[in-house]
Amino acid sequence: MAKIEFKNIRHAYPAPPGQPTVYALEEINQIWEDGGAYALLGPSGCGKTTLLNIISGLLIPSEGSVYFDGKDMTSLPTTERHIAQVFQFPVVYDTMSVYDNLAFPLRNRNVPENKIKERVHAIAEMLELTDSLKNRASGLTADGKQKISLGRGLVREDVKVIMFDEPLTVIDPHLKWLLRSKLKELHQQLRVTMIYVTHDQTEALTFADQVVVMYEGKVVQVGTPVDLFMSPQHTFVGNFIGSPGMNVLPGEIKNGQVSYHSHVIELTQNYDKIPEGKTEIGVRPEFIRFDSSGFPVNLERVEDLGRYQIATVKHAEDMIKILVPEEQEIPSENPRIVFDPEKTHLYRNNWMVE
Repeated sequence: MAKIEFKNIRHAYPAPPGQPTVYALEEINQIWEDGGAYALLGPSGCGKTTLLNIISGLLIPSEGSVYFDGKDMTSLPTTERHIAQVFQFPVVYDTMSVYDNLAFPLRNRNVPENKIKERVHAIAEMLELTDSLKNRASGLTADGKQKISLGRGLVREDVKVIMFDEPLTVIDPHLKWLLRSKLKELHQQLRVTMIYVTHDQTEALTFADQVVVMYEGKVVQVGTPVDLFMSPQHTFVGNFIGSPGMNVLPGEIKNGQVSYHSHVIELTQNYDKIPEGKTEIGVRPEFIRFDSSGFPVNLERVEDLGRYQIATVKHAEDMIKILVPEEQEIPSENPRIVFDPEKTHLYRNNWMVE
């Protein structure tokens, strides 16, 4: 297992002649604690895979240093980092048996056959592959092949970090849930450092103890699933986490009070001295309610999702989503809404004002 530390890491791919340098990763200072379960979450192109490849040694960063347990690994090749990487598409040798696929990394390192047998059977039992060990890998389903990829990472006892690059993309929804549960269970058993890359918030929030949210090459927040939901530090986090995401609305500050289109929004504190810039109000659909004491809105539509309803209302030119319990009636005439003061946040230039 390993504690991984990024110090002042930045990375830019070569730019076309005459074009300015564009950084795929802006400056990142980040620590992955020994034995932790982490998810890198963000949209395509935000830098997740670049960051993963810097950890694995497939990329040397343009700037900064990578440390494993305090040792500078920045320029060391992948073979000296003792990492395992599971990719989106399973890398499986179809002509080999399941046993030989799992044994392959150990045989490459000249591990004695009796030790190989012991490790392969132990890992096969963890992954529920014992009954398939004699079968050719070509006959397995997609989730079975992905289990082999995972098993080849686990079978080596010298592995310090296991990294997953969107490993469940090609798996159907039910099997995806089963594999995700198995990964969580394996982490609890082995306590090896695991880093899981995904653009799927459900995968990230159910697998990881800490989620690293990335946006445009930057780490914008690191926290538990509850932290990200209740206190999004950046408007992108609020929008990206949750379904529907956080409502982000234009705001103003006058005499320390926050207002939305001249309607004062009750919050738990006054804001007298904050930096200049774009002011926005963030509130999740769960923390808005219909109430006659609030400001007026027009009801645009209602979606019934079984356990709850999502009401879309309009004020000025803004569409606002509200999550309403199934049993609660939604007013059709002269609806008004209020925001929960304790769950409503103020943002300046996209960052939360503390």
